This record gives sequence, structure tokens and C-alpha cells, in this order.
Amino acid sequence: MPARMVLDGGSATELERKGYDVSGTLWSARALIDAPDLVRAVHLDYLAAGADCISTASYQLSFAGMQEAGFSATEPVAALRQSVLLAREACAISAQTTGRHAVVAASLGAYGASLHNGSEYHGNYACTFQELVDFHRSRIEVLAAMGDGGADILAFETIPSLEEARAILVALEGNPSLPGWIAFTCRNGSEVAHGEPIAECAALLDTHPQIAAMGLNCTSPSLVISLLDELRSQTAKPLVVYPNSGQVWDAEERCWLGDGDLSFSEMIGSWLDHGAGWVGGCCGTGPAHIAEIRRVMDAG
Repeated sequence: MPARMVLDGGSATELERKGYDVSGTLWSARALIDAPDLVRAVHLDYLAAGADCISTASYQLSFAGMQEAGFSATEPVAALRQSVLLAREACAISAQTTGRHAVVAASLGAYGASLHNGSEYHGNYACTFQELVDFHRSRIEVLAAMGDGGADILAFETIPSLEEARAILVALEGNPSLPGWIAFTCRNGSEVAHGEPIAECAALLDTHPQIAAMGLNCTSPSLVISLLDELRSQTAKPLVVYPNSGQVWDAEERCWLGDGDLSFSEMIGSWLDHGAGWVGGCCGTGPAHIAEIRRVMDAG
């Protein structure tokens, strides 16, 4: 993986802008089943904006979540595979015109995302450590079975706690050839959402050979610099940063509140100066944000 990459932005945000209803419990993952052409179109928009890495639309996809929504036990496997194939198709189409070959990252949300109650933003789960391991392992094994046609890297996203990060490391053990990144959601400039110091999380991940990068996502842009400094104090691995637009998630109403941070684009250069290497956007961001990241990264 390169030392610097432009990631994409919020898939659900862009699907919604295109008229797709993401209010259900499966969020953007539902589009993998009933609007695959739209998912591919969103990927192409981000590639046109300059993304070097496309994340699959599978963040909210889990075995339990899909069965709760009425799908069979086998359909999550097909949907997860579909998410990778759609991203690969978009990258191939883009490469024909641009000559750039983008990386595909399989988006794997936190355990809390499967509960669709906002608990990925605090990490207070009513489950055992083994249940966390099993949750992540079930999706890792589907992706591992895709072989060379699968994702280039696994993106474990919006991870709220040190315990869930430990569970991911255990879940990865059966597939040692698969690289991944872990991105935490954070409550302030030094702690992940559950309260552990992000520096402690970084120290744990730094020693694991399958962790290619670490960082944060779906966190306020205003906290990024402080968090980057904490991470860099413990690791020399690439730091991945894709904050949200600065809005706050209302779990009861299932919507984002506030206008976001209008100075997002002004912060990008500082993030690079403080060690960010893989930079993109999360909820509330779109192709315009990614185009600005591309511009700043190319200028630097």
C-alpha cells in the first residue's frame, strides 16, 4: 500500500443525495440488493473526484442485521461479495479512462452498527468478547474466500473501544494474509468513544503484522490533529483519517444534526502535516470534499 492515498467519502450520504432512501436498518447496505447500479455510480463519482481507494457499501451489512430485516442466512454472503464486485467494476471502468488503478477496501462496521441503535458511538455493548470475535470473523471469512478477486484491504470502521479492536485482531488470526486497517470513532482529542486512550489502542495495533494502518473515522474534524499526534506517538504505520462533516448522529431519530464544519477543506493540509497518510471523508461528506483532498495532497 502507498504511504499516501485519497480515500472516498460517505457512500450513504451520496446515495441519499441521489434519491435513495437510507433510513432503514440496513442503511446503504440495502442498496447492494435493490440498487446496485446506483452503488456503482456513487463509486464512480468518487473515483472521478480523485479517490485512490474505494470502500465497499457494506458498512451496515451483517448476518444478524440482514436476517432481522427478513433475509435468509445465505443472503448476507451474496451481498458482501456483491459489494466487492461492484467496487471492482467501478475501479475497472475508471481505470480505462484515467489510467489510475484504485484500491478496494471492504468496509466492515463495528458490532454496534449491526444493532442500529447508535452504540458504535459509545461501545457499551451487552455481549461477550467471544461474540465480538465471532461477529467480525464471520465477515472476514466470506471476504477471504474470494481470493484474488476480493478486496485489497479490510477496513474496520467506527470502532469505539480497545476491546473491539482486540476482538478484531483475534478474528483475523485464521487468515494471516489479509491486511486491514482499524479506524476508531473518538469522543475527544485523546480518547476513543468508549474512553480508552487512543495511544493505548495504537500501541496494541502497532505490533500486529496484519494491521497496515490505523486511525479514525466518523469523528469531528476539529479533533483530528490532536488524535493524529496521539497515534503518531505510538506507531510509524500509515495513519488513516476520514472524519465526518462535523454533524452529530441522533440515534433515536436516525439522522444527522447540525450544519457540519464548514472549514473541513481548510484543515486537510494540517492533517497531512501531522502525519495523516490515507485521507478521506465519512458521513456528510461527498465528492466535492474528496476533490479538495486530492487537490491539497497533489499540491503538497
